[in-house]
Amino acid sequence: MFKETFTAGRRQVLKSTGLAAISFASAVFGMGAMLASSAASAQTYPTKPVTLVVGFAAGGPTDIVARSLAQSMTKTLGQAVAVDNKPGAGATIAGNLVAKAKPDGYTLFIHHNGMATAPALYRKLPFNPLTDYEYIGQAVDVPMTLIGRQDLPVKNFEELVAWIKANKAKVNLANAGLGAVSHLCGTLFQQTLATDLTTVPFNGTAPALTALMGGHVDVLCDQTTQTIPHINAGKVKLFGVTTKSRIGALPNTPSLHEQGLKDFEVVVWHGVYAPKGTPKPVIDTLTAALQTALKDPEVMKRMKDLGAEITPVSKQTPDGLRTHLGAEIEKWGKVIRAAGQYAD
Repeated sequence: MFKETFTAGRRQVLKSTGLAAISFASAVFGMGAMLASSAASAQTYPTKPVTLVVGFAAGGPTDIVARSLAQSMTKTLGQAVAVDNKPGAGATIAGNLVAKAKPDGYTLFIHHNGMATAPALYRKLPFNPLTDYEYIGQAVDVPMTLIGRQDLPVKNFEELVAWIKANKAKVNLANAGLGAVSHLCGTLFQQTLATDLTTVPFNGTAPALTALMGGHVDVLCDQTTQTIPHINAGKVKLFGVTTKSRIGALPNTPSLHEQGLKDFEVVVWHGVYAPKGTPKPVIDTLTAALQTALKDPEVMKRMKDLGAEITPVSKQTPDGLRTHLGAEIEKWGKVIRAAGQYAD
């Protein structure tokens, strides 16, 4: 009796073990097939158009950078790179869309400093910039300018600071909306001067510039891609650039750092991202295409004309973008928390 029971039990154990082995082997085979399929897809990538999502309206600074890069990357990849504008909520709508997209390299995201400021600005941010993306590389840096209305009763930056401190809250400081880089630049400017001004947010750079040129606001901090045409036309007063050293587009204009705002620096940098889990061979292909675009004479000329600068090669990589993003999150988090300004 014991022998029969033992034998039957042994058969059952062997049967169960065999099924488990078959199940395990099937799982391993399935995983292998999946990895093989993914590798094969990565090797043939791309086989269809790629979408580069921009979180702002067409014609804006980030859109201009995106379209210049997309045009050049199309030539390198052999497939169209189409720009898709998904404006709203400081580009968080676009960021969330890409974070949730299929990680196959066909949906990408280009964003500026807002990628670093969003964690501090939005209490309920639907994505995490540090964990929900693969990094492709940093692309273009755009300096900013501090400008004022043409009839402002000052001639230079030194006189501007004296006038601001004498008038304080009577001074209207415009920006392109909460979370815009112009808002962040203005916030840092106030903190550096230890002076609170009256901030006037607009729905974008264009209306803020229109208000400044119309004499309705006093001062604005915004990027060269938007301000240089108006500076060259003599429609606004220029007080300085926000990079630590002078820029090629405005060689005779000293930086705010040079003029006494120690270490004041605000640069609009742009990075390109893919959804988390995008295969490394695909990321490598996209990084190479981005780097090729940044050496394209047409792209370089277009950026130079706008006062923008190609990011150093060391930052045109996944690691370069990852490192810079982490440092920027820390920097702007302190500024935003000190100002106590939140988008929601």
